[in-house]
Amino acid sequence: MEKLLSLMEKSHKSIVFTGAGVSTLSGIRDFRGRGGFYTSDYEGLAVEDILSIDYFLRDPSIFYRWAREFLYTLDDFEPSVVHTVLAKLEKRGLIESVYTQNIDLLHQKGGSKRVYEIHGSPANHHCLACRTTMSYQEVAPLVAKGELPHCPKCGKVVKPDIVFYGEGLDGALLAQANRDFAACDLIIVLGSSLTVQPAATLPLITYSNGGKVVIVNQQATPLDSYATLRYWDLGELFTSLDGYLSH
Repeated sequence: MEKLLSLMEKSHKSIVFTGAGVSTLSGIRDFRGRGGFYTSDYEGLAVEDILSIDYFLRDPSIFYRWAREFLYTLDDFEPSVVHTVLAKLEKRGLIESVYTQNIDLLHQKGGSKRVYEIHGSPANHHCLACRTTMSYQEVAPLVAKGELPHCPKCGKVVKPDIVFYGEGLDGALLAQANRDFAACDLIIVLGSSLTVQPAATLPLITYSNGGKVVIVNQQATPLDSYATLRYWDLGELFTSLDGYLSH
C-alpha cells in the first residue's frame, strides 16, 4: 500500500481504469467470471445475442426481461470501499479521473466527480426514433413491473445509452482516453482482466510514453509483465488505503 501511495504522490497525472472486479465487491455479478452473466443462457439465447443491437431492434422485450434483474435494480447496490476511496483520492488530488468499463453508476454514487464510462451509461435512455430522452429513474419502475419503456413523445421503445454489441464506442470519448492515457505518468488498473478492447490497449499507451502501470486484479492479465506494482486482492488493498486516508 505504501508503495502505491508513494507512486500517486509523486505522479503529475494519474488515472484509474476500472473493470467488473470493482463492482463484484458491491455484490454485482461479474459478466465473464465464474457464475457471471455470460456463463449461462437466458430463454435459450446467449447473453451476447440479447445485448446485440440487431436483436434489440427486432425484439427489445427480451433485453428488458433479462436486464430487469441487473440493470434495473442498481438502486439496491451500494458503493464498495474501492468506490469511496477513489472519491477520496480524487478529492485529495492524488488521482485525476476514473475511466470505467462498468455500467452500474457506482463510481458516481461513491462520490467520484470525473468518471468516464467507456461502455456507456444507463443514466439516460433515448428513443431510437425521435431521440427523446428518459432518465433511469423514469424507466426503472416500468421495467420492474414488466413493462416496456415507451417514448412519451412518439410511443416507440427507448434504449439505454449503453453500448450494445454491433454498436461503436463513443469516438470522441475514445480519442479523449487516448490523449489522457498518453499524457498521464501513472495508470492504476482495478478489477479488469484487460482482455477486451480498449482495455487491452489503453495501459500500453501510458507505458509506451514512459508512464508506470499498476495492476490490481484477482486473476492474471496479459499486461502483468508491464506492471511496476502488481496486487491481487482489491478489497484488502483498498481497505488498507481507507484506513490510511482516515487518519
